[in-house]
Amino acid sequence: MESKPASECLRIGRYSERQHIYLVTAVTHLREPVFSSFAYSRLLIRQLHGLETSGHVQSLAYVLMPDHLHWLLQLYPGYRLEAVLRLLKGRSAVEINRQRGRRGALWQDGYHDHAVRRDEDLTAIARYIVMNPVRAGLVKSVRDYPHWDAVWL
Repeated sequence: MESKPASECLRIGRYSERQHIYLVTAVTHLREPVFSSFAYSRLLIRQLHGLETSGHVQSLAYVLMPDHLHWLLQLYPGYRLEAVLRLLKGRSAVEINRQRGRRGALWQDGYHDHAVRRDEDLTAIARYIVMNPVRAGLVKSVRDYPHWDAVWL
């Protein structure tokens, strides 16, 4: 029996529902701290905003850590989660690799997603997301960390 790559196994049984809210985590290739660079962080954040202004998603909250992204988003009609993540990861990889003068993977294959249930508290999820830099010991206060946003905070 042939085994499937881990990234493919993550996608088994996944169903993307329009206008549903998802919490997504995407990790850099080999957990390289690419987003320790302010410039690369802002580039990825511009990509997040671009997906929102182009009508793919509504970003509810995000935090960009040195080697991963946590993103709470709502899909707009006509868009699938895997397509949105493919756009984000592909566009950001091309731009960041161009600026770094490098080729190859920027992101790990796949991503983790959680379809948020109606009974879950979105503001509590957003607070948890944006507090990641504090819990990781990067800053003492989230006010000191520049790479996050939330519609409620």
